[in-house]
Amino acid sequence: MERSSNSDTSKHLLQPHPKTMKGGWHAARFIISVEFAQQFAFIGLSSNLITYLTNELQETLIEATKNINTWVFVSSIFPLLGAFIADSYIGRFKTVTISSFIYLLGMTFMTLSVSILKHDKLFFVALYVFSVGDGGIKSCVQPFAADQFDEEKEEQREAKSSFFNYWYLVVVLANSSAVFFIVYVQDNIGWTVGLGLPVGVWIVAIAVFLIGTKRYKRENPKGSPFTTIAQVLVAASLKWRLNHLPTNDTSLCYYGLDDDHHPLPTLEHTHHLKFLNKAMMIDENDASSKSRNPWRLCSVTQVEEVKLVLRLIPIWLCCVMFFVVQSQLVTFFPKQGSTMQRHIGSKFEIPPASLLGFVGIVMLCEIPVYDRVFVPVARKFTKHHSGITLLQKIGVGLFLSILNMIVSALVETKRVGVAKQHNLIDDPNSILPISIWWLLPQYIFSGTSDVFTIIGLQELFYDQMPEGLRSLGAAAFVTLYGVGSFFSNAIIVIIVAITSRIGEKWFGNNLNKAHLDYFYWLLAGLSVLNLCVYLWIAKGFVYKKVLNPNSVS
Repeated sequence: MERSSNSDTSKHLLQPHPKTMKGGWHAARFIISVEFAQQFAFIGLSSNLITYLTNELQETLIEATKNINTWVFVSSIFPLLGAFIADSYIGRFKTVTISSFIYLLGMTFMTLSVSILKHDKLFFVALYVFSVGDGGIKSCVQPFAADQFDEEKEEQREAKSSFFNYWYLVVVLANSSAVFFIVYVQDNIGWTVGLGLPVGVWIVAIAVFLIGTKRYKRENPKGSPFTTIAQVLVAASLKWRLNHLPTNDTSLCYYGLDDDHHPLPTLEHTHHLKFLNKAMMIDENDASSKSRNPWRLCSVTQVEEVKLVLRLIPIWLCCVMFFVVQSQLVTFFPKQGSTMQRHIGSKFEIPPASLLGFVGIVMLCEIPVYDRVFVPVARKFTKHHSGITLLQKIGVGLFLSILNMIVSALVETKRVGVAKQHNLIDDPNSILPISIWWLLPQYIFSGTSDVFTIIGLQELFYDQMPEGLRSLGAAAFVTLYGVGSFFSNAIIVIIVAITSRIGEKWFGNNLNKAHLDYFYWLLAGLSVLNLCVYLWIAKGFVYKKVLNPNSVS
């Protein structure tokens, strides 16, 4: 963010090397290797961690669940810390590099703790060292890769839109590989090999990342962005007595000047959140002062960047419900599957959780189609470089999540109907004569909605965040997973409290006598209300626009 008219603010953020071709896919392809290795290792560990804690460390289910929940909660904080350090002090490249070696250190000691050293405490220490490195990578690696594309060039702006689609394609490929391969190795060969393989993949990824060093555009950190936010709020408060800025009058606004007293590039002035505009208005005290007091007078860009952050908060809140729906993928969906026929042939039986892999398969198929077919066709009609806007893209995913819950409720009604028809309603351990493939549409809707909402959110929180807060934007996106799970638990607790008083519980050990279909209908209803609020907020959303200095009078 801009803080003053000092020379630091007039320097270009992205500094290309004069000899080597910089940026674009020439650089991003090297950075993607880090994301693949990170997802491969993280999912390979987290998806089967409860098995290690209960089987190898002999923890009870309650102890293991508590340890995992604590680890997940702490892990969700580190991306915020990593984003702050990157944006404020050392930049994204250094943060990713340092975090990669911390990540490798944690994985190495974790592997040693299950093999040579056989030490429980070392395992948990390594687990949290692993989380520290993970936080720095998750918050910075995607913004750093996206920084490689120049938004001022039309072809690179279109390439950046495709980049977010293919970035998530790599994420899905890594996740699917870990679910089908690493988990199998851990269960059937051993944890030493199961944790050692990601270590080897990670070493290769670090080597590839460092090979591309000379190709990267690097962003210079500009100090704590929270200082600028505080300055705008304080300046607006000190000038609360001033009249609001006239709609078409910008003569009283401070735009910021470089060392030659020329206007700096600025964000277009908007009329939303008008109370903040007073922070950039030049009053008598500012005009008579020989130097600018940054706590009394802020530039147009500073004010507009604070508005960007505030405008994204309602969008973030409206997407929490989407992640509540998606959290069912690892809770009730597998539980349903465990009561259904899972045989393929006479011997092979599908593990209930394996259907999660179909979410990745759906996305692997749909993302290229979306990028190569849908976007070019839509672009001809909308004239938008991405085919549809980011908020439209997110809205499509929110709508699909509603259909997901409706289909899930109907399938659950069918499953319970089969239990009643065969007099198995009182037998929670019986396998019902209904195929697990009835659940497949739920997973397909989950994968399709991810293509729109997840990718759209990642791009939105990069594109619309101030440049100095893009790592924090990536961290904010990551926290939606944890917040969605938290609210899902909160809804369940409330339902249990209410239905227990009525006498007809919605949840219980016997899924056949529970009312999981009611729960899905409730989530569908809440998602409809959430979508209505989202559409209302999206209708008034103003995308940022950078003005040329020559247009500033």
